[in-house]
Amino acid sequence: MTQLLPPRLRGWLEPRILDWRWVRGTLLVLAAGAGVQQVLLSLNRAPGQQTHYNNFNIFVGSFFHLIHGQDLYAWYPAEHWDLYKYSPTFAAFMGPLAYFPDVVGLVLWNLINAGVLLYAIRRLPILDARARALMCWFLALEFLTSTQNSQCNVLIAGLIILAFDLLEQRRTAWAALAVVGVFYIKLFGIFAAVLFLLYPDRWRALRWSALWFVVLGLVPLLFVSPAQLQFLYQSWWEMLAADHSASTGLSVIGWLHSWFGLDPPKPAVVLVGAVVCLLPLVRVRAYAQVRFRSLFLASALIWMIIFNHKAESATFIIAMCGVAIWYFPQVRKTENLVLLGLAFLFTTMSPRLPDRLVEAVVLPYALKAVPCILVWFKITFELVFSPFARDEPPVTRAETRQAFDSRDHGPPCLCRMTVCARTISTTPG
Repeated sequence: MTQLLPPRLRGWLEPRILDWRWVRGTLLVLAAGAGVQQVLLSLNRAPGQQTHYNNFNIFVGSFFHLIHGQDLYAWYPAEHWDLYKYSPTFAAFMGPLAYFPDVVGLVLWNLINAGVLLYAIRRLPILDARARALMCWFLALEFLTSTQNSQCNVLIAGLIILAFDLLEQRRTAWAALAVVGVFYIKLFGIFAAVLFLLYPDRWRALRWSALWFVVLGLVPLLFVSPAQLQFLYQSWWEMLAADHSASTGLSVIGWLHSWFGLDPPKPAVVLVGAVVCLLPLVRVRAYAQVRFRSLFLASALIWMIIFNHKAESATFIIAMCGVAIWYFPQVRKTENLVLLGLAFLFTTMSPRLPDRLVEAVVLPYALKAVPCILVWFKITFELVFSPFARDEPPVTRAETRQAFDSRDHGPPCLCRMTVCARTISTTPG
């Protein structure tokens, strides 16, 4: 694409596109700019109208409700227009941001989200510098969509990817903390715990998870009594149990309904999806392959969103991280490039389409979810049928890093180290 630019501009731009400092700086500027934008858009709102950063208002408002002994899960229409659906622990951790002016708090919140994700991507053992930069550029618009909604999904994606990297380093205790932390933000994040099964320290990870589960669950005791905390967890459970609206969301459930007129029970769809997602785990010998483990991470990231009947546009940064982790560490294939293009066109770009088109086509037909569904099926096929264990010797994280650090061009190859050594000096077509 840069070949279409004037030579001087191309010469200036090309090295910067792949420079991590420019990638990181750009995403951090987008995160901060999104926060400032939402505050500025809210300055001229009509009396009684909510701000453009309603989610952030919910988050910081929950902290004040917590310390004042109020029910976190009641309606507060004078403050925001939706229910708080997160844990008491999450409310407690929003305390440091709650006392800042809105513009400062919101910018800091977006920067925290962005920083965790960038840190996690930077540490991914399956990416060389080129693939890492291209992955971030691919995610940039989806990242902007989430930060413009002042959501926590960028943070969730970052914590799950970070848990994977910590598991790769055998830092089991910290990986367990990341997974449990996700659970206390959004319940579906607990599915990331299946990553533990891929590592020899799986039982140790579960023990650490149990410990962190208790520790984080008791953090609100810094602000409330044990009786109040018990009440809050009961209220949270009752709210979640009642949160089964007719909405099918941008999900497999919505896709089945809008495309095929099918309305199976939601629990049945989720159960079938979970079984399919976990099916590759029968290939125990393949656990030794970092490519298998990274593909399973990608599958889990996508599964959490496409089987969530409450999925909305801002949550798809999690699924698109899965798409990117699937695509960028591999040798190019035409069919995979087509799927990547469809994901960018329909998943990433759909919120940028005219509102009438979004309301008439994108939302009713769950078009934002469809490419991710197709990619998830492709990943599952690769996990089940690719010859990881039969044809490939184990590849350690250190060997993968060593191969990638000496490589300047081309997408990485995580199949055999002999293949990696060969592809280091060549650029696949």
